[in-house]
Amino acid sequence: MTDHVVVRTRRGPSGKVVTALAKSGVATSHEAHGRRGLLGPELRPIYPGARIAGRAVTVLSHPGDNLMIHASIEQCREGDILVVATTSRSTDGMFGDLFATQLLHRGVRGLVTDAGVRDIADLQAMGFPVWSRAVHAQGTAKAVAGSVNVPIVVAGQLVNPGDIIVADDDGVLCVPLTEGEAVVEAAAKREAGEEAKRLRFREGELGLDLYDMRPQLERLGVRYVDADEPEETR
Repeated sequence: MTDHVVVRTRRGPSGKVVTALAKSGVATSHEAHGRRGLLGPELRPIYPGARIAGRAVTVLSHPGDNLMIHASIEQCREGDILVVATTSRSTDGMFGDLFATQLLHRGVRGLVTDAGVRDIADLQAMGFPVWSRAVHAQGTAKAVAGSVNVPIVVAGQLVNPGDIIVADDDGVLCVPLTEGEAVVEAAAKREAGEEAKRLRFREGELGLDLYDMRPQLERLGVRYVDADEPEETR
């Protein structure tokens, strides 16, 4: 018989790392992480504008069954993000406003799920952000065992309990716990460099010149030619 477990753990990042990665956001943190760690683009926010980061509390559920989400809630603490996978593909609405009410009481910052959610208007009104594969009103059972705080794969990306989840309008990123501080440092350097470039672009400089890409165009055989224009337009 499969071993179903609820693992109690306090493994997770420091608040300083979480705050810094939330500020940097998904795109910058992804680049700073060596362009690794993105969850698939099929996971989309249910409403725009949310930007969060936090410790992953992971859930492995049977498709169409949310029993283990119920079991996971007492393992959540302030600043966490609940991350839910199913053992096979599912779009059923496994999560709604009653779950969010419990999680908000515990200070959980949001949900990332490879399945579906419902009660979208209520979740938005509550200010509880969700990134999901689907929005679907299909109800679920509470009958099949799974596990909490075990390694899971969500939208093609491995997520371990205690890893750092970053989520915003650009998608969802997982940063392994052991690499969080290095990504924060790399992201800060990247942001400083981008601000310097932004100032030069505002002055009219082109990326072609800032990045010295004209020689690359030439090496690739790209030629500049003048269009033949009618006499009256000259």
